[in-house]
Amino acid sequence: MKSLFLTIVLLGLLSALQAQDLLTFPWEELTITGTWYTKAFVVNMPLVPDWKGPGKVFPVTVTALEDGSWEAKTTLLIQGRCLEKKVTLQKTEEPGRYSASTDHGKKFVYIEELPESDHCIFYCESQDPGKKFRMGKLMGRSPEENLEALEEFRKFTQRKGLLAETIFTPEQTDTCVPEHD
Repeated sequence: MKSLFLTIVLLGLLSALQAQDLLTFPWEELTITGTWYTKAFVVNMPLVPDWKGPGKVFPVTVTALEDGSWEAKTTLLIQGRCLEKKVTLQKTEEPGRYSASTDHGKKFVYIEELPESDHCIFYCESQDPGKKFRMGKLMGRSPEENLEALEEFRKFTQRKGLLAETIFTPEQTDTCVPEHD
């Protein structure tokens, strides 16, 4: 009888500890594979004066790689041409932080899930000394507007010292059509 009681108590304790681990380490459950839509973004340093962001954005497809990293793939409309862009997000020792090499140098990417279902913030900082590039993107599983998620993004923007009034809401489109001169 004592051994049965101790077994039940031990199993209960193990279950409680496992549940605590899930709450303590939520990034281990972060699943961002699939299609994402850019709902809004903010950049601390425009690339050119009076930069307002892209006129159109396309869905981002994220796939998991075998080593625990992710590959993000999207289409960009640059100078009237449709270009496919891929970025690999490499795991780092810090949970929730990834390293990415781009055409503009190395970046750290942080991914934060929002309390609103199916929304995340992708926050990017330059890794190169002397560069102060920072960007945040509100991403959602569907292209529909979500005012609660947008408000959480505004709060995030302020916490990071980015100007909320520079948040840009791009036009969503699924197909890239090259522009002709």
